[in-house]
Formats: sequence, C-alpha cells, structure tokens
Amino acid sequence: MTDDVKESFRAPAARTGGSGSGPTSGSAPAPASGSGSGSDAPPAPAALAAKVRTLAPSMTRSMQRVAEAVAGDPAGCAALTVTGLAELTGTSEATVVRTARLLGYPGYRDLRLALAGLAAQQQSGRAPSVTADIAVDDPIADVVAKLAYDEQQTLADTAAGLDTVQLGAVVAALAGARRIDIYGIGASGLVAQDLGQKLLRIGLLAHAHSDPHLAVTNAVQLRSGDVAIAITHSGSTGDVIEPLRVAFDHGATTVAITGRPDGPVTQYADHILTTSTARESELRPAAMSSRTSQLLVVDCLFTCVTQRTYETAAPALAASYEALAHRHSPRTR
Repeated sequence: MTDDVKESFRAPAARTGGSGSGPTSGSAPAPASGSGSGSDAPPAPAALAAKVRTLAPSMTRSMQRVAEAVAGDPAGCAALTVTGLAELTGTSEATVVRTARLLGYPGYRDLRLALAGLAAQQQSGRAPSVTADIAVDDPIADVVAKLAYDEQQTLADTAAGLDTVQLGAVVAALAGARRIDIYGIGASGLVAQDLGQKLLRIGLLAHAHSDPHLAVTNAVQLRSGDVAIAITHSGSTGDVIEPLRVAFDHGATTVAITGRPDGPVTQYADHILTTSTARESELRPAAMSSRTSQLLVVDCLFTCVTQRTYETAAPALAASYEALAHRHSPRTR
C-alpha cells in the first residue's frame, strides 16, 4: 500500500478478546471497509458531486480546492493531466492523487474517466431551474419550489453515495438480530424512532433510545448477535457515540448512519452508511436536510429487511394492521 493510500484511508477500529474492545488509545476515526477504500469499485460518475459534498468538510484546504474544481467543471478537468490540475488548483500532483483516492477512485486516471462521464451526462441533461438559497423575502411559492428541489437533490445525493455492500451487510445483521438498539438525539432521534417502529412492525425486537443514560444502560446488555445503530449527522454527537462504543465493546454489530464518514462515531462502527451533506443556510439548518437523507437510508433498511424476512415479516405486518384497524374506522354509537 502506498503512503498516499495510507494517508487517505485508515483501518477501522479492531476488536480484541471475546466480546471485542474499542480502538487503541490515540487512534483516529476511520471508515469501515467498503466505505470508500481503493479496493472497492469506483463511484459512478453521478455520485462524484455527492461524494465531494460529503467529504469536503473533512479534507485539507488544498484537497478541497481540487475537489471543488472537478465538481464545478468536470469537462474542463477531464481534459487536464494530473500536472495540469495541480497547476490549476495551486496544489501538488500528490494532493491531486490523494484527493482522487479519497473520492473513491484508484488513481487520477479513473477520476478523469468519471469526470468525462459526468460531463457527458450534464451536457445531455437539463440544468436545474432553481437553487436552494432561500431569502427572508421570498414568496411562499418560491420557498416551496426551492425546498422541493433541495429535498430532491438531497435524496439523489444520498442514493448515489450509499454503499450497497455496506447496506446489504447491515440488512443481513438486522434480519438475524436477537435485539436491535437505535440511538439518536434531536432530529436524528425522530429518525431513530421511525426505524424502531418500522422494525417492530415486522416482528423484530427493536428499541429507539433518545435518553443518553437509558441508551448506555441498555447498550451494556448487548452482546454478539445483537445490533446497535447510531444516527448522527455530524458524526460527533457524544450522547450517541457513548452507547455505540459500549455496544461495540460488548461484541454487538455496530452501525453508524452519518453525514461524516470520517467522524468520531465511525471509530466504533462495523458498518457505515453515509448520508448526504447539504449546504446549510440561516433559514435551512442541517437538521432539515439530514433528516431527509437519514429517512431514505431508514426506508432502504426497512424495505430490504422486509424482503429478506418476508415469510415472518408479512404475517407480522398483517397482525399489526389488524390490531390497529379499529382505530382507523368510524366508531358506531
């Protein structure tokens, strides 16, 4: 493995002993396997812009310049050599190569091919008619149009960047889990509740925890064969990281749903599902866009688990519908 790859991709925290333990002291947060290493298939051209938006906050300033250049002008950058792109962005050839690898491409040649494909898609497609920037004096109709466009972009970015190998591994773990704990605070807590309720409806023992003390005391009871899921857009919410660490230490399969695949929460995650990172504004805080992308990941998990466990999930769904049917019908006096 080259020094460039070592610098851009770090190994996940290793478990030791029977129940597993957290990473060694001083280790840096790291994506799990399948979340962007050079051994995986390169992202499709359509996923490039989403990758840039997701990973840019964790890049150095020089790498950000390279990423912004390729996302902003894919056609122009596709025509440049690695030296040309380094000169254009005022960086070095090594920085260009590291940026390409961080974005999921084995080398700069693969990134150029993706840029050419993205440029071709853009030339044959349509340009967006609105932007997501909302002003305080915007008419209601403009607010609706801008929010609708931004929600669509968030969903498209999340779908394009979602690692289906990691998703499949999480689905398999959930389908066979003895018990499932889900942690989330604030807006992410609402998403955690949504996932917990969905899994309960198909007969899985799942509980969402928004109280950090209760989350930790429940995590202590987890063991191998259980699953713990942490939902945090920032990847650095302490009240979510702590119970995931405890679950990790006790041998449970751990999952992070986050917009920061390099965030501290991933240090204790066996699997990482990355959500879209949209631009924040005064009238559109991160909690809005993150909730949209998190709910898409939750729906993917629920649907795929239902497919995998259909023989037991279908009767469980039918039973829950029947149990609640009288609440949806007019009562007779």
